[in-house]
Amino acid sequence: MKASSPDFWWHEHPSTLSKMLLPAGWVYGEITARRMNKAPSVKVHVPVICIGNLVVGGTGKTPFSIGLAKQLQRAGKRPGFLLRGFGGALKGPVQVNPDHHSAHDVGDEALLLAKVAPTVVCADRGKGALMASAGPIDVLLMDDGFQNPSLHKDLSIVLVDLSTGFGNGECLPAGPLRAPVKKQLQFADILVTVESATRKTAAGEAAMNVLTKANLPVFSTQLVACSDQQEVSGKEYIAFSGIGRPEKFFETLKREGAKVVTSVPYADHHPFTRQDAEKLVNLSALHQTPLMTTEKDFARFETRNEPEFKQLRQMTAVFKVQIEIENLAEFMRVLKKRLFAP
Repeated sequence: MKASSPDFWWHEHPSTLSKMLLPAGWVYGEITARRMNKAPSVKVHVPVICIGNLVVGGTGKTPFSIGLAKQLQRAGKRPGFLLRGFGGALKGPVQVNPDHHSAHDVGDEALLLAKVAPTVVCADRGKGALMASAGPIDVLLMDDGFQNPSLHKDLSIVLVDLSTGFGNGECLPAGPLRAPVKKQLQFADILVTVESATRKTAAGEAAMNVLTKANLPVFSTQLVACSDQQEVSGKEYIAFSGIGRPEKFFETLKREGAKVVTSVPYADHHPFTRQDAEKLVNLSALHQTPLMTTEKDFARFETRNEPEFKQLRQMTAVFKVQIEIENLAEFMRVLKKRLFAP
């Protein structure tokens, strides 16, 4: 289970604690940057598109990956997914079967992706890519792994959440960056900004200034409710979530007009326990208010058979989101030119 990211990472300027951790951050960032420079050891016969980010935490990679896969399918392609399967016990390589595997086996993200296209999870990206490319696919989408050099990438798409930008601009553990921004951007081909809030933040504006100077195509996207999402405006909910940044989900609900009576955040990829389920059910009964969570969170207890989870599922609505690319036609033109041009 991933721990929640510390609040000081997302301050505009490094805090006292962050400054104390700066030497460790410089070392970590330099090690990661050097690692990214290593030559890949595996190359497969299908194009590999990496969907990554520069910081720790959620930026919308999974909904973006799902949306991109659907666009490729509409274009006549046969995409497949590769991911590490964080939160799952299986190290792989293994082909995900939603009817057989649970989030405990392969992680929550893999279950969502497998509903859209063939999905392989593997701790070793190279081995996973070899299995995935042996299947009925002609393009491989790698969810995360931008900093991992083991697999040759034909195109790297980097997502940046403009609600948080690069946080305090420092590397782990002093800040959220996995390596210095400029050193990471050397390996990017397309930049995608993700907006999920109506207000602009100083961190987002600072990040946008850096991205526009990177001499790379930049595309804007919005994280919005799916078209088939039930209406939430004016309704009261108790929101709970254990994703990269739960508060982002809570803010999205409020932006859609929902009245969040109370919110319950958990750590990223939190494995819900029977005690968690019982507490949430009791909280819903106390406030006489239904529960609301994300697709990722719901996937973690969707197949649990204990009575507490059966009751939790009955009382919980799922808020589905998608990422809309503002200039979709141009984005697909650039992508196809890079990957499929003769």
